[in-house]
Amino acid sequence: MDFGIVLQTDPPATEVVRLMKAAEDRGFRYGWTFDSCVLWQEPFVIYSRVLAETSSLVVGPMVTSPGTRDWSVLASTFATLNDMYGNRTVCGIGRGDSAHRVVGKPPSTLATVRDCMRQVKDLAEGREVSLNDTPVRLPWVRGGRLDMWMAGYGPKALKTVGEHADGFILQCADPAIVRWTVGAVRDAARAAGRDPGGIAICVAAPAYVGEDLAHQREQLRWFGGMVGNHVADLVARYGASGPVPRELTDYIRDREGYDYAHHGRADNPSTEFVPDEIVDRFCLLGPAPAHIARLEELAELGVDQFALYLMHDEREETLSAYGTQVLPELTGAGGLRR
Repeated sequence: MDFGIVLQTDPPATEVVRLMKAAEDRGFRYGWTFDSCVLWQEPFVIYSRVLAETSSLVVGPMVTSPGTRDWSVLASTFATLNDMYGNRTVCGIGRGDSAHRVVGKPPSTLATVRDCMRQVKDLAEGREVSLNDTPVRLPWVRGGRLDMWMAGYGPKALKTVGEHADGFILQCADPAIVRWTVGAVRDAARAAGRDPGGIAICVAAPAYVGEDLAHQREQLRWFGGMVGNHVADLVARYGASGPVPRELTDYIRDREGYDYAHHGRADNPSTEFVPDEIVDRFCLLGPAPAHIARLEELAELGVDQFALYLMHDEREETLSAYGTQVLPELTGAGGLRR
């Protein structure tokens, strides 16, 4: 199993760079960031510095969207970073949540996400595409590679992942939801004539190593609110008794709204509706052995990477604990590898 960290690009950017370097030193292979350039600083500027100060870390957004930037700009940005640092980027992409809504735009359609994935990948890898009925190619790309990993929860999104994406990002560590979503992705890939095993599976969720469970739950309750914000769209589309598992839908009954000013933060006041049970299921809490046990369960379900959000008050301690206690169990000699 590979490991990544997920950070918000709060100023100063030097702190993001420092934590990414520390993560690589502890054995992490991926460095992800939020991508919402009104709420936080522009991540692609920071990626260049991260890549310059690390040796092998792969970086990318978790997640960007088709409506954030012109697709040719997005592809050129990835291709430039790859040309400078040796194909060390990955594109996490979704329909668009905070980056869209804070500027008054709705999420993109799944068809738009599909088209964006194909065209950005082709451009970044040096192939010609048609943009606005015009043939476009980046003539300077040589040997470029860009994997497109798509995030989603609903049946149609999971079908799109299976049919078109290189990887799947699930922002939730509940094994029941992992089992359902990974199964749906693989079924869609198989039906489309693709190799289901060729799609990378990344589970992303907050992790907090320690003994004080009550405090950890309060620090991580924001995540249930963030996931609930996506689930609310699914319930509106499919209904509370639709095909989406009840593990995802039941807990949002008392949800009253969402304030993006606190998006992804421990002090988010829009998360009072999230019960302790959801925090425990969606996140990784407790001492290191509890994390190892959950990660072993996720690996058995086909998860290739766990990316841990470090938005809480003991991120240094958790990063250190993962480096000294968790990763050696799961990536070292005799540990789990997929």
